[in-house]
This record gives sequence, C-alpha cells and structure tokens, in this order.
Amino acid sequence: MDGVNTPAGDHVAAWLAHGGLVPVARVPGGELAAVAAAADFAVLPVGAVEWHGPHLPLGTDLILAEGFAAESAPASADGAASSGGGTPDEAAPPAAGPRGVLFPAVAYAACPGQTRPWPGTVAIRPEIAVGYLADVIEGIVAAGFPRLLIVNGHDANMSTVRAAMEWVSGRRTASLLLVNWFQLVTPAETTELYGPQVSRGHGGAYETSGVLGFDPGAVRLGAVDDLPPKPKLPVTHPYVLVESRPDPWQGWSGHVSLADEPAGRRVRELAGTRLREVVAAWVAAAPPAPPTADPLPGEGGS
Repeated sequence: MDGVNTPAGDHVAAWLAHGGLVPVARVPGGELAAVAAAADFAVLPVGAVEWHGPHLPLGTDLILAEGFAAESAPASADGAASSGGGTPDEAAPPAAGPRGVLFPAVAYAACPGQTRPWPGTVAIRPEIAVGYLADVIEGIVAAGFPRLLIVNGHDANMSTVRAAMEWVSGRRTASLLLVNWFQLVTPAETTELYGPQVSRGHGGAYETSGVLGFDPGAVRLGAVDDLPPKPKLPVTHPYVLVESRPDPWQGWSGHVSLADEPAGRRVRELAGTRLREVVAAWVAAAPPAPPTADPLPGEGGS
C-alpha cells in the first residue's frame, strides 16, 4: 500500500503482506484512513452474556462469535495476521482470504425471557439493543468501512441486528452482511454427527461442541445430565414459536452427552469454511448504489 508507514507496527505490516485480520483497536487514529483504503471489509462479532447451563460459560455466544469472526479472513500460510482462531490443528491451513479489520465485539444483547431469570444473564431491552447496534454499525461505516460483516453467536440478535442494518442502509452507502454461525451447519449434518436425537437447542450438543471447537477448557461436560428438549410441532412448515418456559427447561436443554471435542472440531471446520465462502462471494460482488430519499430516482416524482 503506497505511502503507508506500517500502522500499528507488526500487526498491520503482516496484514498488508499476508491478508487476514487486523484489530482496529491497535490502529492509530491518524492511520485509520489508509488501513480502511486497504481493507476489503470490516468485521463485527455480536454475542451475549447469557446462562447456557452449568456446563457452558456465560460467554458462550461471545466465544463463538469472536471465534468465527477470526476465521472470516485467514492469513496466508506464511503470514501471521489472523487475530486468533484459524482452522483446527488437524486441518490444513486455509488459503489466504481478503483483508479484514476486526472491531471489538458487542457483548451485551437482548435475551429471551427463557434465560433472563437465570444467573449470569445480562439482558438489555430490545429497543435499546436496536438503537445501540444502529449507532455501532453506522459508526463503523462512517469510519471508512462500507462493507461490514456481522458474525452472530446469539439467536436473539438476528432480529435486532437486522433492524439496525435496515436503518443504516437507508442512511449510508453500505453493504451489510449478517451471518449466524449456527446456520452454517445444516440439520442433516448435525444428524450425521450426533444421530437422531435433537442436538441443536440452546446449550445442547451442537452449541456445546461449537465451544469445544474453540475453547475446550471452558466446558464442563460432566456438570449436567441430558435434559431432552420439548419436541417441535409435528409439521414441516417454517414457524417461530416463543414460549415463556418450554418445559423441560433449566435455562438450557439438550443431549449434552453427545458433544465431544472431535465433533467440535468438525463443526468449526464446516462453519468456518462456509463463512469464508460467503465472504469471498460477497467481497467479489459489485458494491451497492448510495441510498436515496427519492423512491423513483430520475423520474422527477409527482
């Protein structure tokens, strides 16, 4: 990058040479514009501080959001620019991805009524979450990053982040991409991993394995017995069902005994690979046009 004095020292020097991610918190303000010009996109992890049962850490959603965010733009094999994560030790190093700038994670979120009463859950009101996220997203775009990837680790964020993205996209020229790690592995694939028993619930085998893929020392598999979740409705049509307490429920449910580190490594590999595929296609796509207050640009209106 012509005319740039390796901002933030070795962090950005390696990033310029090999790609990957550089943490914005290490970029001097006077060099931000040059870093933004060299970046393909920015990354914002969004999680929650929430009870997931006695076996999982309160930062489960943050571990997953930050972990997968770190895998969105791997450095080339001879580089060291990734801020963390990467593929598991058993997997070959990924090909170099585009350059990303990593923003600090949004830690606190709106949490469902099913987890708010449980110890350690720190919940904010949904209307506060939407306004806060809108300000954060707009601030990142205004800093010079019109392409922003938001990596989500907390299901309730999908609605609040989406609402904030819609707001910002009407005010700024922006391409805002929201990816939920949980959806990057299909139900058919989790059935292959865990068998026919339900594995995809809050604090269940799938989410537990995800944490094991990044931070196995944070998981206490022996702390709970399985708590089979309430069956889903016997229909194939899509629906959203929100209930006050879907017994059996202890702020979590699931067949945790099905989770282990090999499954966690597989979940991380599958989801990480697909996230990089989405990012590559998004970065290669044409940028959007600026927003307009005129519903019929060039038509003059009535």
